[in-house]
Amino acid sequence: MSSHPHPSEPVGVTFAALTRPEAPAARYSALTGFRTLFYKEALRFWKVSVQTVAAPILTAMLYLLIFAHVLESRVKVYEGVSYTAFLIPGLVMMSMLQNAFANSVSSLIQSKISGNVVFILLPPLSHWEIFSAYVLAAMVRALVVGAGVLAVTVWFAWPNWSAPTWILTFALLSSAVMGTLGLIAGVWAEKFDQVAAFQNFVIMPATFLSGVFYSIHSLPTFWQNASHANPFFYMIDGFRYGFFGTSDVSPWTSLAVVCVTLLVCAATAIRLLKTGYKLRP
Repeated sequence: MSSHPHPSEPVGVTFAALTRPEAPAARYSALTGFRTLFYKEALRFWKVSVQTVAAPILTAMLYLLIFAHVLESRVKVYEGVSYTAFLIPGLVMMSMLQNAFANSVSSLIQSKISGNVVFILLPPLSHWEIFSAYVLAAMVRALVVGAGVLAVTVWFAWPNWSAPTWILTFALLSSAVMGTLGLIAGVWAEKFDQVAAFQNFVIMPATFLSGVFYSIHSLPTFWQNASHANPFFYMIDGFRYGFFGTSDVSPWTSLAVVCVTLLVCAATAIRLLKTGYKLRP
């Protein structure tokens, strides 16, 4: 259902391992600062890609098989669009959001608990470099997972590609938002239970109630208004517009909400990193 941060998800490679004297100089000579941290974060999820990439793809495919089989002939959302085709962009974006969040939060909380966060704090890395490396790595994982989900689901229904620019825009911005939220949660949390609580009581409900499986116009008025207060709804609705050229709200409205959300989250994360909140004694 989602990529829960868990103690069993390995860090993969430590910051110290990348900078130890016996490491081949030719391989790491150009990897300094931001590039080293980004390389470490990207390598971390890729080394366990069966868990971090293949598992979310399989989960999304199971969702599609179940919901499409049950609701294909009973639900009509957009004119000329089958329910299976409608469902695919939502599943792609949901997988991207959950995995972008999981990548940042799992890495940071494991570094804090194991004590190797010191290898990130001691080098002359600015808070901007730390922020950029974590968020960019989360975006890479989200895009890899999203591309994988799309590749295995388009065989069931080929969605239109009305506006590819909107698809890419919302994919990048939304994964950046979730990578930033994961960074904030990782800084704030002190143990895995707190991360799980954030995932289960904030991320998962907001994701599932964002229109992944339905159009909000099918909801009662109260829940329609509640959906408009959920920034995840605008991420998915704007992303879906790129496929079908139609959506529940204007894509420009969705773009504005996502951009504001990213700015607020980024400002918060950078402030936490700059002050060393719960990172430095």
